[in-house]
This record gives sequence, C-alpha cells and structure tokens, in this order.
Amino acid sequence: MVAVFLSAHAQSDNLPFFKAAKTNDIGTLAKLIEEGTDVNTKSKYGATALTFAVEKNSLEAVKFLLEHGADPNNRDRFYQSTPFEWAFYETNFEMIKLMVEHGADLSTKWLLPFSVREGKLDIVKLLLDKNVAGANDAIVLAVRNEHVEIVKLLLDHTKIESDKLNAALITATGMNNTDLCKLLKDAGAVLPKVNNHDKNVKFAGLYSEKDGQLRIKNEDNKIFASFDDVKYYELKYDSLNIFSVAEFPSITLSFKTVENIAVAVKFRNGENQRDFVRTEEVAKKEVKSEYKDEVGEVKEVLNWTAFRGENCQGNGDGQYPPVRWDAEKGLNLKWKTRIPGLSHACPVVWEDKIYVITAIGEDPTAEYRVGLYGDVKPVNDNSNHVWKIFCLDKSKGDILWEHTAYKGVPKVKRHPKATQANSTPVTNGKYLVALYGSEGLVCYDMDGNEIWRKDMGILDAGWFFESETQWGHAASPLIYKNTVIIQADRSKDSYVAAFDLATGKEVWKNNREEISSWGTPVVYYGKDHNELITNGTEYIKAYNPDTGEELWKLGPNSEVTVGTPVVYNDLIYVTGGYPPVRPVYAIIPGGRGDISIPDSLSSGEFIKWRYLKGGTYMPSPIAYDGYLYTMANNGLLTCYHAETGEKIYRKNLKCSAVTASLVAADGKLYCTSESKGVVVVKAGPEFEIIARNPVGETCMATPAISDKLFIIRAQDYIYGFGKN
Repeated sequence: MVAVFLSAHAQSDNLPFFKAAKTNDIGTLAKLIEEGTDVNTKSKYGATALTFAVEKNSLEAVKFLLEHGADPNNRDRFYQSTPFEWAFYETNFEMIKLMVEHGADLSTKWLLPFSVREGKLDIVKLLLDKNVAGANDAIVLAVRNEHVEIVKLLLDHTKIESDKLNAALITATGMNNTDLCKLLKDAGAVLPKVNNHDKNVKFAGLYSEKDGQLRIKNEDNKIFASFDDVKYYELKYDSLNIFSVAEFPSITLSFKTVENIAVAVKFRNGENQRDFVRTEEVAKKEVKSEYKDEVGEVKEVLNWTAFRGENCQGNGDGQYPPVRWDAEKGLNLKWKTRIPGLSHACPVVWEDKIYVITAIGEDPTAEYRVGLYGDVKPVNDNSNHVWKIFCLDKSKGDILWEHTAYKGVPKVKRHPKATQANSTPVTNGKYLVALYGSEGLVCYDMDGNEIWRKDMGILDAGWFFESETQWGHAASPLIYKNTVIIQADRSKDSYVAAFDLATGKEVWKNNREEISSWGTPVVYYGKDHNELITNGTEYIKAYNPDTGEELWKLGPNSEVTVGTPVVYNDLIYVTGGYPPVRPVYAIIPGGRGDISIPDSLSSGEFIKWRYLKGGTYMPSPIAYDGYLYTMANNGLLTCYHAETGEKIYRKNLKCSAVTASLVAADGKLYCTSESKGVVVVKAGPEFEIIARNPVGETCMATPAISDKLFIIRAQDYIYGFGKN
C-alpha cells in the first residue's frame, strides 16, 4: 500500500514542544522535558523538534535540544532529511557546527558539493577539517561558480583525483578564468586528450521510459542532458560511456552501446535509478501558418462567471477567440489596461463587463518570483495593502468603476510566487462575490454596491510539513442555486460552507479533517442528485451541495493539492501532483462512504480508471471533446482518452514554467505559460502546435473567453485579444 505518514506516536506540529522549539522558548522546552516529553518525539511526518528549530533558524533551541539528547540524524518520513541536512538547506554554520559536535552523520555524499555550490566558505572548511568525502566531485562545482577561495581550500586539503582535476581545468579554460587555470595547473592539472571512443559513439538522441524522457545533445564539443527539453545540463566524462552532471555530481548517466551507437542509458542519483531506452523520433515541424482561425458568428455571448468559467470547466466553444496575437507588436490586440497591484485571480465576464480584483502593497521591493523552484519560506511583507475590485468595459477595456474592499497589513503571509488576491470572483448576473483571502468575503451588486461582507477567519493555507509556514489562500467561491460556497482548507479547523447570496447568512457548514489545499470546488449536476466535489490531501470528497452532508470520500491523494476538479460526461476528474502519490482519477458519481480501492487496482465500482503516477501539480486539468488534458508545471501536456484513460500522448510545449490552467475553445487548447506567452494547441489525439503568442509580461492567472475575445490578466496589465 502507498505509505501513509502516520504512526502510533505521531504528533501535530502544533504540539507545544514543537512550537517552543520553533520560537527559541527555552523555558517551555525545559519544563516539558522535565515533565516527561521525549526530546525526540515525532510529528505526523516523522520530524522532531530539532528539525523545526533548524527550519526556523532557532539557534538557542537547537543548542538546548542537542544538549538534552536530540538526534541530529533522525530522518523524517516525507522528505527523508535529517535535522543536520536541514541545517545545510538553511546554510547555517553555527547550527551545523553544533550538530557535528553532537554526533551528526558526516557520510552523506552531497554535503560538501552542496556547500561548495552555495559558496559557503566556512561550512566547506569545517567539512574538510572533518575529512568529509566529496572534494573530487566538488572541485568542478567550485570552478564553475568561480569560488576561488573554495578552490584553494579544496586543493590544500585534499589530493584531487587527476581526471577530476583535469575536468576542472577544462571548465576553467572554457570560462577563460586565468586565475583558476593557474591554480589548477599548479596542482598538476593538464588538458586531457579527447578519448577517440567518445568521438565515435553516438550518444545524442531521445531516450524514453514509462514516466518520462531524457534528451542528449552535442554542442560545441560538449555533451548535454535535459529532462524537460527546456533546461540542459552539461555532462562531464567520468569513464568509458559514463558521465556525471557537472552541476550535480551525484547524478550519473551510464550508456549502453552497440556498434558505437548508444541504445540505452541508466540514470542514477543515490538509490534512485531509472532506465531509459533510445526512441526513434520522427521529425515534425510546428504548424503555425497553415492553420486558419475559425470565423463564426457568436450566437450566444458566453458569460465567464467564475474561475475557468461556468462550473470551472474552461470551455469557450462558440466564442471564436483569436488563434494568433502579439501584444508587443499589437497584432490582434483590441485593448490593454493597467491594473495596479498583484493578483492571480481570473477575470470574470458578465455581458459587456469584466471584473477583476487586486491587492496593492506599499513595498515595491517585496519579493515576487516566478519560475520553476521549490522554496517554502513565505515573503516577509508587512506593508499596508489595499484590496480592490475593478469593473471594465469588455469591448474597450476602459475602467468603469473601482471600489476598495479592505485596507491594512495582510493577516496571512504569501508564498513568493503568490499574491494577496489569488481567488477569482464569481457572479450570476445579480450578485458578484469576491473572496479576499483572510481579509474577508464581500458580495456586491453588478454596479459595485456592497450588499454584505463576512469574516471567513484566518485562511492560512501553507506548508503541510510545518503549519506555521503560510502561503496564502487560493480556492475561489462557487455559486450554487441561491448560495455561495467556500472551501476553506487551512492549517487547522478546515471547513466547507454555504452562505445565502442575498444576506450572507450561513446556510450550512461542514468541518473538514483536512490540511491546506488550494483547489476550487465544483458541482456535478446529475439526473437525480447533485454532488459538490472538493479536492483535498486526506481525501477527495463529495457533499450534498444543498445540505453539506458528506456523501463519499476517496484516497490516496497528494500531500499538496492545488488542481480544481473537472466534471465531464457523467465523470469527475481529479488530479494531484505532489508526493507520495500523483494521481489522476476518473470518478463515477453516486458513491457512498469510502470508495477508495487497493493500490493494485486501476478501477473499481466508482472508479472508472485511475493512475497513481502522472498527475499534475499547479494547473487544473481540462476535459474537452472526448479527451482529458493535464498540464505539468514544466510545460508537459498529457492527453488521455476521457472515457477509458488510455494515454494518447505526452508532449513538451517548451514554454518553461506554467501556473495558469488550461482553457479551450472551438477545437483548440490555450496553454498560458508564466513567461513565454500562450501556446495554442489543436485539440484531439493528434498533437499539433498551432501558434505561440507573446504577451510580453508574466502571466500567472488563468484567462477568460467571451464574444471573440481572449482576456488575460498579466502582471501589470489586463489584455483583450480579438481578431482584427
């Protein structure tokens, strides 16, 4: 069975002992230990107080815990990291030194290379003084990052193997760094002759395995590897047919050759091994000029009423948005309007008006960082903010009105990639409801007059591993009949609730034993009953949307769930893209109780089909014209047959990072990347890129489609693209 990270002695990370460790509260730590608390008591994920103290850089607590027997080598069950290793992530020399003095395990291979890459001279010296292994792998890293003093340290403390020394000289020579070249030559490095065998063996090409691909290319007499067709890593020659990744020396690629042709490659990173086999490629050019925009009359203007439109489905059929545009050149650009502040909320459209929300902070230096990375620490921005809602004319982009909803310092911190206005408003043409995170919920009429507001509590969604690490709320409100429904999954006391649209009065509320999640709920409308579908870490759940009664639950799921469920042709699709499982589910409505099935099965009474690997993380899936599509953060688009689950294709759009969710219209998928505009792909089983459309700035929000317009909120402007 898939591991469930629980034990008989597992504790919440809110345990007073853990909280004291996080905050350097030595008095409470001493009192609790005296009363019998085990200094190595573990959280739900197997972490100890020492881990939490290290993560919060609570040095006094680290010292106290070590002196009272805390184990620096305890490995948690989720990240498989020890407190000692966490100290390296924090690059905290004093904590590392303390743990070395208290028996920390120095045998981990990556400690020295990691510290070298980070340029931490004091930590590198400490490790070398303790004769930690890894100098041979670290020398090229030090050269690549031009850490001259660290190179000197490595050469002074260790006899570097000649092939590693020579590889470092090759790197320094390629960088034209004469100082490093002299150091290395003085240590005995020479530029090696090229191995004739390496010249003849054909390594370049595409290699595949069940869950991924590896591409090798030759360029300027160097060899590179890529796992996403976007970022390439230089490989360095280790021995016959074996290379290591220069930037990450622990990763090696071992090629199997037949008659001077590489036919397979084994990837190794510690205990992680993957086998790739060469795949023959058929050259296929991207079709851009031959595809013509469908020109049709909009018979009924679509109101894009919520996140990804009606019931979050992302379908803009019959609206005929353009296939091509270029914001920088003005191609098919109808208008653009500056909106101050930051927001990931999708624009919503009702008839001839567009509504957007934003949060405007006073600190222009507050961190806001996009791209592919995995940092967990929130932004420390305590500046005053103003939360606003704007109404724009759909045809011209003119701002018709704006209203301030809240002012003040945000009640919850945000992730560096997030904003203080992540939730998309929702409307039914009479009421317009906007959720401003922990600031509150506000209901307006369509002219922006406030009808009611409601405090939703502190919506501190954040890191599951350490619940005080806040990232911010993102789930959007949903209108069902005469109610607005909110899914509020947070660090504790999560709930789902419905409120009367006219008054804001609570209609029903159901507490959820859930940790933080970010997906928006949707409704399955059946012939004889309706179901409210929620994504969540502990379980995917369905409720009666009229009463809040829980109907069924399903697991396992990812420890972080972001995607919004999709309803299509009497099936419910839910994905998750974070360990321990990354599922893709096609669920049959109508279940009762726990409808989970054993890991060995791929279907069940209420599971049409499923995969436990392959689910995606940030972008929500879309079901369209018989197929289910998922989009990975790195631009990998996967197509499944919606009814059977057959995997049709997995293709890389080569568009870098993606956060926004897919939308579709008139036989096309619109894939919004963070920094490379919108890629338009032909819908259906045959993969074909139709166009790549520049926007000219960062795009994180999911777009809207209405009346021949493609409407997208970028970092600074909202754009209306329509065929000229």
